[in-house]
Amino acid sequence: MPRGVAIPEVRQQLFAAVERVIARDGPGKLSGRSVTAEAGVATGLLHAHFADLDGFLAAYAVDRAFLVSAGAGALADRAGTGGVVENLCDAITATPLHAVGTLAKLLVARPELAERVHAVLGDETAGLDAVERSVAAYLAAEQRLGRVAATAEPEAVALAIVGAFHHLVLTGEADVRARLQSVIVALVGYKRSNTLGRPKP
Repeated sequence: MPRGVAIPEVRQQLFAAVERVIARDGPGKLSGRSVTAEAGVATGLLHAHFADLDGFLAAYAVDRAFLVSAGAGALADRAGTGGVVENLCDAITATPLHAVGTLAKLLVARPELAERVHAVLGDETAGLDAVERSVAAYLAAEQRLGRVAATAEPEAVALAIVGAFHHLVLTGEADVRARLQSVIVALVGYKRSNTLGRPKP
């Protein structure tokens, strides 16, 4: 990249590059040079926008954690509409799966980043933890409407659903949505084909 040429949305360009590096080489191979080389930009560009590599990775983690939680944020407003299984699948898989997988791998390799994400976003909008809370709140709302069995435990079911999603993404499952649907049907007890989300007879 020639000097003096403006690079649009440089942060997102670098964020996309770090995802490709992690996907190809794993988080252990991360460096400022590997990221800028992948992005095709000058090596000093990362430090022109971030204090250091840790600051860059923290900004990336915050950005992607917010995206991961955003899809589930509106779940409570969908209570009583559509199908329970479809609503959950739509919300949980709203973020591109490669971004979810990359973020998860990065946080496992650098657990200190999770604290920085929570410090910026707070518990309500911090990645899969926030998704779990949103799913639990949604299930509780559907339970009050009689669309989820009264015997279900929303918090436990939410943990199981998000845990299954996390596992499917990290293991490279070819069809995450289909597998996730099966898990939700088994946990919630609803027919996948029932768009109204009524219990099985």
